[in-house]
Amino acid sequence: MVNSLSPFFSPSGVAIIGASSKPNKLSYGIVKNLTLYGYQGGIYPVNPGSQEILGKKCYPDIQHVPDPVDLAVIVLPAGQIAQTLEDCATRGIKAVTVISGGFKELGKEGELLELQIMEIVQAHGMRMVGPNCVGTMSLHTGLNTTFIHGVPDTGGIGFLSQSGAVLGGVVDYVKDKGVGFSHFLSLGNEADVSETDIIDYLGEDEQTKVITAYVEQIRDGQRFIRTAQRVTRHKPIVLLKAGRTSAGARAVSSHTGSLAGSHAAYQAAFVQSGVVEVQSVNDLFDVSQAFALQPLPKGDRVVILTNAGGPAALASDSLSNNGLRMADLNQKTMDELRKILNPSAQVSNPVDMLGGAEPQEYEAAMRLVAADPNVDIIVPILVPQSLVNPISVAEKISNVAATSSKTVISCFMGDSLVAEPRRVLHRNRVPMVVYPESIGSVLGAMRVYAKWLDSPQEETVVFSDMDQLLVKDIFSASVGNKSLGEVLTRPLLSAYGIQVISGDHAKTNDEAVALAARIGFPVAMKIVSPDILHKSEYGGIRLNLQNRSDVAQAYEQILKDVIERKPDARLEGVLIEAMAPKGQEVIIGMRRDPGFGAIMMFGMGGIFVELFKDVAFRVAPLTRNNALEMIEATRAGQLLAGFRGQIEADVEAVVDTILRLSQLAVDFPEISEIEINPLLVLPKGQGAIALDGRVIFN
Repeated sequence: MVNSLSPFFSPSGVAIIGASSKPNKLSYGIVKNLTLYGYQGGIYPVNPGSQEILGKKCYPDIQHVPDPVDLAVIVLPAGQIAQTLEDCATRGIKAVTVISGGFKELGKEGELLELQIMEIVQAHGMRMVGPNCVGTMSLHTGLNTTFIHGVPDTGGIGFLSQSGAVLGGVVDYVKDKGVGFSHFLSLGNEADVSETDIIDYLGEDEQTKVITAYVEQIRDGQRFIRTAQRVTRHKPIVLLKAGRTSAGARAVSSHTGSLAGSHAAYQAAFVQSGVVEVQSVNDLFDVSQAFALQPLPKGDRVVILTNAGGPAALASDSLSNNGLRMADLNQKTMDELRKILNPSAQVSNPVDMLGGAEPQEYEAAMRLVAADPNVDIIVPILVPQSLVNPISVAEKISNVAATSSKTVISCFMGDSLVAEPRRVLHRNRVPMVVYPESIGSVLGAMRVYAKWLDSPQEETVVFSDMDQLLVKDIFSASVGNKSLGEVLTRPLLSAYGIQVISGDHAKTNDEAVALAARIGFPVAMKIVSPDILHKSEYGGIRLNLQNRSDVAQAYEQILKDVIERKPDARLEGVLIEAMAPKGQEVIIGMRRDPGFGAIMMFGMGGIFVELFKDVAFRVAPLTRNNALEMIEATRAGQLLAGFRGQIEADVEAVVDTILRLSQLAVDFPEISEIEINPLLVLPKGQGAIALDGRVIFN
């Protein structure tokens, strides 16, 4: 798989099919770019109407193109692509980049055309980038099959984008900023080669130190997670996801469904695979540059050196918001700082050297704080002043950073005055940001990745004590139903080893009274109806029924109340259950995501789950640590752990329940949504009990 992508990065020869001799055509720009940046392979324009383009001999068709050629870049009308692919296959070319649009981005007709060309690609064992893309760049070889003007500097960042426009804008944004790249790739419609394919390739590419991506959609979420988990163990992936606010297109009826919007799946997948997610294009490259140039922080203690108080305050807030803290400088460091700085300077952290701080003061102060054992990270900030040379400051910062093992991130505020200092810093492997607020984002991302590298590599949990046949029987008996109420969800959960509160279904008043007597008073009563998922909304729950008379009266009243509130509901009796002991209520659920599969949810349970939205998500199948992370990420988890002297709850029982429900979701893909709400968590060592549950089918 990885080797099949090599021609897109280092081809021995490139054929540009549909090349034009007209400078205003995109294909002319591609031929021109292939000649400008040092690419040493063959460049073969293909156009029967031209003899040569930009001094390169032009060939009438792909069959006449000489060897070596292993990549074809096609710029032709969409209707001609299918035959051109057949011609490439006959010529023996296995890698094609289709720049042309006119496919699924235009609707159903274009989608059918895209399916047609994919059949050809697959039939001949070819690989295709695109269609509807702007091509690729490999900065170390000079390959440039795009029509974009200019290229960024050469370095260690591999950037892939599902949007050609974003890629083009980024190229212009990073030019002349000293941000170095190994590859630039536009993937377009991703009919064949996907973001996961490219991540897989760049993960093995020696020239790529950091993988950076702009994505709009990931289709095969499970493969993405597996690939990213492997790659991020030795190389960071920094990703910007568009469409973060989408809550999904379809209506949902469970708490889990309403809370697990589409981006929840992506966020969970990124956490589980070690991918660092950022929120803006600016952060995408600030973070990537930091990964490419600096060692990961060994801790979270930061010292700020500045010539202005305001930026230091903004930086301090940013650090706090991203989980870092200001270092407590030791007394010796502060005493030495007093000796070298202006008498009015502040020598505690942040170290404010005042507006007139000279380059040598930056250097001397940096050496002192770099030697302080209480410091993990150094952040020098400069607001350019008329009497201070910012280039000299950049050189002094670079000198110290080169001799220290501590992480250094600089901030030079401004634009034209900091352009050359930026290049100086980046040449010397010191990342520079322009805004103090970016410092926390960058360092927070580095700390997240460092923690990922330190985290254990676990296998997903698989239980062997499951009764899958019972679940299949329940589903077979429910064919045609859109959901399962609590009556049928109870044995389903029990089949997967999840403890449920004792109880049973009663279809008449007499059955309810007799069943309550068998279970033992007090009992709870719940309405049974395939049309009612949230029973409390329709008066469908009665608690603490103390005797036969209470049960008989409650049965009549519960039916009356439900009929008044939902006259069209089909009523099938009641569920009689034992009253639960005291404990903490949580929710555990699953929603099926079209890209990632089963998304597990944990949070505060009961009727307030959607009000407080105290929830966390992970993508099934899960490791034990995944389940524990879900719990610890919520306030509900803090309560379970014994917040402020409360009784510690049985967290291990919650972990076990999450893992068992996760396996149920994986084993039965016909389940669209399932939840236990509430799961009653008892004191430590006493387990957890499912008090209510429901299943919704695809």
